[in-house]
Amino acid sequence: MKPGWGLSGKIAVITGGAGLLGRQFCRGFAEEGVSVAVVDCLGSAARKVAEGLRKEFGVPAVGISCDVANPRSVRAMVNNVVREFSRIDILINNAASKSGNLKAFFQPFETYSLRQWRKVMAVNLDGMFLVAQAVGRQMLQQKNGGSVVQTSSIYGRLGPDERIYRGSKYLGLKINTPAVYAASKAGVIGLSRYLATHWASQGIRVNTLVPGGVASGQNTAFQRRYGARVPLGRMAHVSEMCGAVLYLASDHSSYMTGQCLVVDGGLEAW
Repeated sequence: MKPGWGLSGKIAVITGGAGLLGRQFCRGFAEEGVSVAVVDCLGSAARKVAEGLRKEFGVPAVGISCDVANPRSVRAMVNNVVREFSRIDILINNAASKSGNLKAFFQPFETYSLRQWRKVMAVNLDGMFLVAQAVGRQMLQQKNGGSVVQTSSIYGRLGPDERIYRGSKYLGLKINTPAVYAASKAGVIGLSRYLATHWASQGIRVNTLVPGGVASGQNTAFQRRYGARVPLGRMAHVSEMCGAVLYLASDHSSYMTGQCLVVDGGLEAW
């Protein structure tokens, strides 16, 4: 039986809301009766997701364009959400980027450009800071607590196994796990733990979702090799991350803050 999360009537901001995980999170919260602000750098995609939520679930939903690496854009986003919904109860700080140049993103460490590093960090870590700061400030003004969930990755906790990348491709490109991705996702965990203690006395909880590999365009060779490294024997389906996020956002996790909830098929157990 599906648990009742007790989230109906809440207001959630979900960044990266038009992306692979974000779309699923938006649907999961809307299904629970949550009003959703779908935030994405692609405004048209965000508005399309929001329209779908309104039609399918009958909940208030709005799509908002936002560059999370731009302080002015982030402030405007929060102001728009508050204008629309009056408050913010939940933040799913989920936006991340491979930049617009996948070839540059997947370059080897030894030849990785600082310019590319900074492009990815601007979204994956600076964006996390800016959105958490702006939404947290709003939650503090409301004086009613709140729940923040930030998306990291297993590669924020583990080094990559280079063997699984031999002959592996993503959308036709030879792939790896770049150091900038690992470093940015490790930074998300550190930021979450800092904010958890910083805001605990104000009733704002901050936790981290740590997803394992999610099937999303990798070729068969990669999925087979990755699955062989996981006790459950496969990559995750995108829908399998949603329950963890709903749990962390809800009062079912009311005594959890500063924690990493790892959803990785048992990878860390090996």
